[in-house]
Amino acid sequence: MILQRSHTCGELRLADEGKTVILNGWVDAIRDHGGLIFVELRDRYGFTQTVIDPAKLAGVAELKPEYVAAVRGTVRARPAANRNAAKPTGEVEVVADQLEILNRSKVPPFEVIEELDTREELRLEYRYLDMRRRRVLHAMEFRSRLTQIVRRVFHEHRFIEVETPILMKTSPEGARDFIVPTRYRPGWVYALPQSPQLFKQTLMVSGIDRYFQVCKCFRDEDLRADRQPEFTQIDVEMSFARQADVFRVIEEVMTTVYREMLGIAVPAPFPRMTFAEAMRRFGSDKPDTRFALELFDLSDACAASEFKVFQGALAARGGAVRALRVPGGGTLSRKQIDQCEAVAKEYGAKGLPWVKIAGGAATGGIAKFISAKELAALRERGGAADGDLVIFGADHYDIASKALGQVRLHLARELGLIDPKRIDMLWITDFPLFEFNHDENRWQAMHHMFTAPREELPAKGEDLSHIHADLYDLVLNGNELGSGSIRIHRPEVQRQIFDLVGITPEEAEQKFGWFLRALDYGAPPHGGIALGLDRIVMIMLGLPSLRDVIAFPKTASGACPLTHSPSPAAPEQLRDVGLQVAPEKER
Repeated sequence: MILQRSHTCGELRLADEGKTVILNGWVDAIRDHGGLIFVELRDRYGFTQTVIDPAKLAGVAELKPEYVAAVRGTVRARPAANRNAAKPTGEVEVVADQLEILNRSKVPPFEVIEELDTREELRLEYRYLDMRRRRVLHAMEFRSRLTQIVRRVFHEHRFIEVETPILMKTSPEGARDFIVPTRYRPGWVYALPQSPQLFKQTLMVSGIDRYFQVCKCFRDEDLRADRQPEFTQIDVEMSFARQADVFRVIEEVMTTVYREMLGIAVPAPFPRMTFAEAMRRFGSDKPDTRFALELFDLSDACAASEFKVFQGALAARGGAVRALRVPGGGTLSRKQIDQCEAVAKEYGAKGLPWVKIAGGAATGGIAKFISAKELAALRERGGAADGDLVIFGADHYDIASKALGQVRLHLARELGLIDPKRIDMLWITDFPLFEFNHDENRWQAMHHMFTAPREELPAKGEDLSHIHADLYDLVLNGNELGSGSIRIHRPEVQRQIFDLVGITPEEAEQKFGWFLRALDYGAPPHGGIALGLDRIVMIMLGLPSLRDVIAFPKTASGACPLTHSPSPAAPEQLRDVGLQVAPEKER
């Protein structure tokens, strides 16, 4: 390369008029205006127009879009009529006296333009071209600057950044592990970490009392727009800490990134809400509190209901009748109500009974079954008035609440109830420690088995539903940003938790023995949290998918269009690690 750049393509201004400069970049556009050719060069920093006289620089005839070129020339002011106010460099241009083609390019499979209308899979297959677009580059730059701020805040609070292992012991609890075979022990495997959970707790035992890490994690689970098989999290752990200590540090991290990245002042401390209150009011453990629609309970008012759906729900253990009032919802069409019912069914509801309020009475839907007592309850508890729609959930309390909670979100989007500029940060606390797995007929940890209980643990075989965890989630506008807890630091309590969820002492030793031994050597009280970096960036930029903020993401099927992975292993690779692959028809 003869002509190495002196300035970037986004740097030159009127103050640079008369300077001799060298620009390097990709050819974004070529415009032939007869005697002169205008070549727009693009790099990460912006665009600069260059003016080339083909009579003096013959090489310009070879230039095509996406060629890599170097131009030497003199900066001059554009004529007033030709200035481009939409670009920072739009007041100047570079009159070229030397041109060098640094590399040629095939015709791209799509144009490198902002308003690109092409299949996502094609964009990901040629991601290196897709990333030349400003909006994709901006997401990468935004992510980098945000991560830098996060690191700075933690260092200011005397945290130590420690890298934990990527190859670790498999622990098939919760989500599935990605496993990694090795020729060191043919037939044996490592696992890729779903989280550095046990390593960061072990760091607390070591005396590193404040740890953080921006780390890769891996989960072999079903994918969706806000989930990838590999993701990045901001991982944190603190010794001698209570909930409030974790909250203060994380609140400073979040308020700082919003202030410095977007110029938005997010008030702190963030509000707190218990899991029970969130489910009661919003039907979700990650409620979007930017709008006011709230659920209310009608179980007692409907105890003598003539409606068989209500009767059946209340006769079952844990059954409830819950409701949601939609102010002004009386104008919704039957088609719109049917769409709400489809949403409810996606989340386990068998149907979605409803009534409208008009002239002081219930009309439409199941109105003929609504008694005067039930109508009075709709008014007193839900505030139902003429012109409103009331929809019901009748099932187990959890199912009715979750289904109505999802209908609530659907209606808020359809009716334009959400202020997109509003930022509601919220801590959800006091989760149940255990939940009952009906398929396996056993209790299991709702989040994970290393969270400290708030109440004294009962004997094995007893009901565990009343035990709460010292656990908390950070929620932003209905999105879970992260989850954390105060951990179990006494080995006898950890062993008791294992026993309650059906892990025998032998299994505990096989899976977690190394960690239990660490707890035996003076583990301090400690707690922490993990925040999803990809999700934070996605939400702050207002983008619809995690794939938009990851340099080389996977598709919804877990495939990488760029590298065409996953791919079959070669026979010699399988032989070296002592594995065999079942024929396709046997899988």
